[in-house]
Amino acid sequence: MRHKCHERCKNATDIIRKIKLETGINIEVISGDFEAQIVYENHFAENLDKDHSYLYIDVGGGSTEVSFFSTGILVFKKSFNIGTIRLLKNMVTDTEWNEVKETIKTVTKSHKEVVAIGSGGNINKVFSLSKRKEGKSLSLESLRDYYKEFSAFTVEERMVRYNLRADRADVIVPALQIYTNIMRWADAQEIYVPKIGLADGLLKHLWEEVNH
Repeated sequence: MRHKCHERCKNATDIIRKIKLETGINIEVISGDFEAQIVYENHFAENLDKDHSYLYIDVGGGSTEVSFFSTGILVFKKSFNIGTIRLLKNMVTDTEWNEVKETIKTVTKSHKEVVAIGSGGNINKVFSLSKRKEGKSLSLESLRDYYKEFSAFTVEERMVRYNLRADRADVIVPALQIYTNIMRWADAQEIYVPKIGLADGLLKHLWEEVNH
């Protein structure tokens, strides 16, 4: 069994050993590179083309993973210490923001027009609220509008107005800040939010492994 270990489980080895002893199930912790490739490959056939470059953005509580694909190949991958919880706690410095800005600008500068691919519960919730049809993209401008709209309300008001859980209502604003900043620095005007996620992609990947 393959499993993505969020927030860098420090005791992953012990957990894996315990699960093996108690259930007989072998767990393989996959890398961020592999995760990005799986989601990218499974979304490629549906919406993507090789006339663009693609920036995969996975926003978490403690960090944000960014993977850049050009001509179908992963050419850059990095985890930045900027996440939704860190932003809420005012733990992100201007220096850390500048590192992301300069890195994204440098990496994407000499490539084809960039389109973003978003991953994570926050961007999925925004896509759901947008009422966009499956396979359609969200514009950078629409994300900015949602950021302004959500920011105008308290966490409690967001919970009522948008039917959000408490643990979603607080982090959705900093998540949008991260997505919009990274997209702006990459000059990406739209973002796709794949319905086919990691679990679906892994099943397809494993099926292809077995049949080759």
